[in-house]
Amino acid sequence: MYPQPPRRTTHTTASPKNLLVYDRWGHFGRPVVLLHGLLFDRTMWWPAAAELASPGCTIVAPDLPGHGQSPPRDDYRLERVAHDLAGLVNSLGLRRAPLLVGHGASALLAMIFADAYATYEVVTLDEPPAEARRIEDLAVTDGLDQIPEIFRSYAEPHRNPALLRAYESWVGKPPSRRSEPAMAGRTGSRPEEPDAAFQHLADPWGFAAVLRGLL
Repeated sequence: MYPQPPRRTTHTTASPKNLLVYDRWGHFGRPVVLLHGLLFDRTMWWPAAAELASPGCTIVAPDLPGHGQSPPRDDYRLERVAHDLAGLVNSLGLRRAPLLVGHGASALLAMIFADAYATYEVVTLDEPPAEARRIEDLAVTDGLDQIPEIFRSYAEPHRNPALLRAYESWVGKPPSRRSEPAMAGRTGSRPEEPDAAFQHLADPWGFAAVLRGLL
């Protein structure tokens, strides 16, 4: 009999002030942290996470502050959110550097995290343009029509102007890949970037296979 893949469970971080709600698949192996873009929530990762789930990794998909079930807060700075994300990863007790996947504006979050904390690898999708000067430019929604109809309910943006305003401190933050050469012994080479928008929903099986090849 083959082992059953881990089931999704929902958790919260311990800090009430900077609480994050997250889904988790598995309890062993390398942590894989899936970060949704602005105006979406953690459910956008469910199809790919269900395909990737195995005894060899632990998958975590948090709601960013003010998104999904994570409550609003006073401090939305990239460095602050990365700090809270590091606390979440540490609380898993896996003692292995995480593989981070950032969609849209969360590509910036993933790279800021990698600058400050031990990181195995960073994979980014649909990065906002480097010349973006408005918070609206960081909320990537182009390409939603490429998602198969069966998965479109996982990528319905919550167009909330007040929420976007809360994230204005993310505008003008240059991406950094400073930590790449020292990522847990890996070389500085990177996987090919996906060439289709919302690749994790357009082809969750193929995207899970790419991540599996990195673990």
